[in-house]
Amino acid sequence: MSFGREIIEVTTFRAHHTVANEFDTDESRQGIRGLDSAHSTDGMILRDNVYGSINEDALRRDFTVNALYYTINQFIIIDFAHGMDDLNDRLIRVIGDPETRYREDPVRLLRAIRFAAKLNFTIEPGTRAPMDRLAWLLESISPARLFDESIKLFTGGSAEATFSVLRQFKIAEYLFKATLDSTSDPESPASRLVTLALRNTDTRLAAGKSVTPAFLYAALLWPPLQDALKAANADNPPGLVELQDAASRVIMEQLQRTAIPRRFTTAMREIWEMQSRLNPRSRRNVETILAHPRFRAGYDFLLLREEAGEDLGGLGQWWTDLQSADRSLQETMMAELDKRGPKKSKRRKPGRKDHNV
Repeated sequence: MSFGREIIEVTTFRAHHTVANEFDTDESRQGIRGLDSAHSTDGMILRDNVYGSINEDALRRDFTVNALYYTINQFIIIDFAHGMDDLNDRLIRVIGDPETRYREDPVRLLRAIRFAAKLNFTIEPGTRAPMDRLAWLLESISPARLFDESIKLFTGGSAEATFSVLRQFKIAEYLFKATLDSTSDPESPASRLVTLALRNTDTRLAAGKSVTPAFLYAALLWPPLQDALKAANADNPPGLVELQDAASRVIMEQLQRTAIPRRFTTAMREIWEMQSRLNPRSRRNVETILAHPRFRAGYDFLLLREEAGEDLGGLGQWWTDLQSADRSLQETMMAELDKRGPKKSKRRKPGRKDHNV
């Protein structure tokens, strides 16, 4: 319902599910409260329509710190699950048996990590114990939902901390295995690029600015993209065609884990391809790049690569100087490019274009 300009979400209280009633199809028994829920053979909740009291509603929530209620009757907090104790002790603790609760909804594995990182809390030992062992349950979650959950992980204002915590769990392999494999060395430019991208995301959100999943995923998948390019072109610098082929393979592999919408994969490709196009060769080349709708994102990504330690021969500074220069200086800089003329390319395989990434 609306309250002035604010939207207030109202929900009914719900109760626990009765597993014994799952898949009961006896029409003569329809209407019994327990039949409004259903579980899979692995214990996952498939249907959730069991209504109950506030007490029951509290005990079906996932974590104790999420089971706190505030009432305007005497203006007090009602705590059914000792959530205030865990809040004071900075603990994330599952309500009930952790394994049972994770099986009911495997996304709770991700929520535990997200809350712990965002709040700088510790995951209670009993809550943490089965997490790696049950990570495989995420295979039962659709890639579309896992994409949504991955965006929640990185857009809550603690993306850098969240990824650091996520790496400690086997769960991470079910979201970003290729990225983990390509960033095993924390001091490599690939690892630093991912860290810087997540840190910049936190900074932008803190400043009230927007972030796009396309840029986030472009950064997360840049390390596996570079590995794919090296594997396919060990002896020669990759060209634009090779970049496009490698991008398709990397994206297709990631889509098996998180179903990135097409509008974001298209933007990711353009950001990656812009890295090749940002090597200035002539006035016409520069003017075309500046007019490209993805120029700013590509330029920001270029600066990120340089900051992470990639040696790009000062490209980022060249584009920074060009944008800050007056028209006369811009003309001079572009005239210098025309004087140099096109660079001589090495012998390449038929069909390759002379664009370096």
